[in-house]
Amino acid sequence: MAKVIAISNHKGGVGKTTSTVNIGAGIAMKGKKVLLIDLDPQANLTQCLGIIDPEETIYGALRGEYDIPIVKANENLFVTPSTLDLASVEMELSTKIAREIILKKMVEKVAHNFDFIFIDCPPSLGLITVNAFAAANEIFIPLQAQFLALHGLDKLTDIIALVKENLNPELKVGGVFITQYDSRKILNRDIAESVSDYFNGNIFTTFIRDNVALAEAPIHGIDIFRYDPKSNGAKDYNSLINEFFN
Repeated sequence: MAKVIAISNHKGGVGKTTSTVNIGAGIAMKGKKVLLIDLDPQANLTQCLGIIDPEETIYGALRGEYDIPIVKANENLFVTPSTLDLASVEMELSTKIAREIILKKMVEKVAHNFDFIFIDCPPSLGLITVNAFAAANEIFIPLQAQFLALHGLDKLTDIIALVKENLNPELKVGGVFITQYDSRKILNRDIAESVSDYFNGNIFTTFIRDNVALAEAPIHGIDIFRYDPKSNGAKDYNSLINEFFN
């Protein structure tokens, strides 16, 4: 049965999609079967792995039109694609019974086929994100090493607590990791220490450094390991994955 991990932060531009793609791809390269669910209406994860105009998406599945679609991206790596239409799904599902656990029920049907399922959450704390939290065992939170990194985190932790209390008692924060890190900047180091204090030390020791290859890889529709395996981006995500397994 798959371990289900939601990668979430309602602040945009923190590296959620980049992290979901590369953590998932790195684990798949280690021989584990991985499903990535693109739950963001921007569909960046879908595009990052070269999936263009899929016939079936998470939008149609949430609407009950078909089962959760699964598209093979690479060896051991599979994707449930998204679409811009997903932006309207919260309004469309507002009157549905048990609307907060629609994704959970879909994931349960396919979880036995995978070792890990990663959910790329949208930059919001609405019904889509609540569905992700209800379906997940753990939440990973990527944070930029910037001044505003901790701003608004109380709202995120409040939602996590509400979902844990009412929908998913097993839910927990699996870890926090720093992205876009530059050790030369004193502010970056200070923020990393503040994040560690905020989450009581529940932070990965691997920091994801600023690296242009991480921005270039999606242009080619591939992950960082296939694009530039010797880059700092590949090294950092591989280190993060090893830390996750250990």
